[in-house]
Amino acid sequence: MVLVPNESRTTVKVLSIIPSGSWVSQISHHRHKILLVSVLFLGILATGCVSTVKESAEAQSQNSSGKRSAKPISVDVAIARTDSLNQELIYTGSTVPRKIISVRSQVEGRLIGLDLEIGDRVSKGQRVGRLDDILLKTGLEQQEAELGNRESEVERARIQVGNIEAEVEKVRLELMQAKSDSDRQQKLLQEGAISQQAAQQAVTKVKTYQQILKSTIEKQRTENKAVAAAQNRVLAQRAVVKAARERLSYTDLISPITGVVTEKITEPGNLLQSGNEVIKIADLSQIKVVVKVSELELGKVEIGQRVEVNLDAFPDEKIIGRIERISPVADSTARVVPVEIVIPNSQGKIRSGMLARVNFSRQESSRVVVFKTAINNQDQETSSPNNNSTIFVIERNEKRVKVKEQPVVLGKEADGKIEIISGIQPGDSYVVRSSKPLQDGQRVKLSALSELPN
Repeated sequence: MVLVPNESRTTVKVLSIIPSGSWVSQISHHRHKILLVSVLFLGILATGCVSTVKESAEAQSQNSSGKRSAKPISVDVAIARTDSLNQELIYTGSTVPRKIISVRSQVEGRLIGLDLEIGDRVSKGQRVGRLDDILLKTGLEQQEAELGNRESEVERARIQVGNIEAEVEKVRLELMQAKSDSDRQQKLLQEGAISQQAAQQAVTKVKTYQQILKSTIEKQRTENKAVAAAQNRVLAQRAVVKAARERLSYTDLISPITGVVTEKITEPGNLLQSGNEVIKIADLSQIKVVVKVSELELGKVEIGQRVEVNLDAFPDEKIIGRIERISPVADSTARVVPVEIVIPNSQGKIRSGMLARVNFSRQESSRVVVFKTAINNQDQETSSPNNNSTIFVIERNEKRVKVKEQPVVLGKEADGKIEIISGIQPGDSYVVRSSKPLQDGQRVKLSALSELPN
């Protein structure tokens, strides 16, 4: 048997040189099988080696040829521009009236008037309902009558005091006369014109009038106290009458604010106890939006900060609101803090319960901004002189375009873009993405999606 390699194919031709004849076949049949298998195995092995050597040579030839004819790599190019990256901080909440009050019954009574419906506008001081006032009017009349009695008592006490004052004056005059008579009797006694007994009677009369004056003055003091007590009773009764009149005024349900009726709790005919709610009125001139801000973002909001509010009901309008209150207490489970934003509603078209989206983003200073995909070897996202980040910028000459690997210092990132603190300038062309990995100084060609300088 002879093996003949074929350069164009990986097959092996087997040429048999065994002579024909039955006696040969019978003697060496078994040996021929072993020899045939061995020859076939060696032939296949030799052919594989030849093919491997040939393929390796062809590959080396193609690589050397490729180096000699390297083609530029296709890249997408953009132009660096200055911009401000606003990291959007958006939370959703619902609109509620900034001020909402409940009109309640302040006295017990039956509701006999309530002509308002939900959505009706009311003014401050307007009567919105009325309670049955018959019992309160009767009570007021009784208290006013009692006040009249008390005032009459004061008047009688004053008259009595006046009478006693006149009596005191009369006794005082009589005492003065008695003293004058006694002095005269003493002179006559010294002259011997009257007896000792007559002079002593005059002295006794003086002492008697002194006792009468003293008791009359004490009586006057008592009557003055009676007048004061009667006056106090009048003052107390006047307070009772005032309270009764005030209770009677409570039968008129008055709106304390200008607003819109948002809820009607009861109907005319119902018996109300003191404190029962009748209607709710909301002041819609200003609307409040309550959102729950993550405690991680709390440092980005402050009282008085202006924010942008968008309502799904009015998608084309941007409303500027103001943070009025930040709750001092956080939700220990959800780790959020309620924040209240106030927005104007002078036209009254914003309703309670609308979905609101509050954007807490602040306008930042402008820096050079590029697409984040242009950054290579990005180890960290914050600005640092050692963040080992680079970007490929485009360099052009008359014959070809190539890239230069430029180190950059990174800033903040948002929406797929990132700030460049240093490394490139506005107007520089840079590679956003490439079809293959790039190296410094490598030739490139601009794709159809590339942005060209003006």
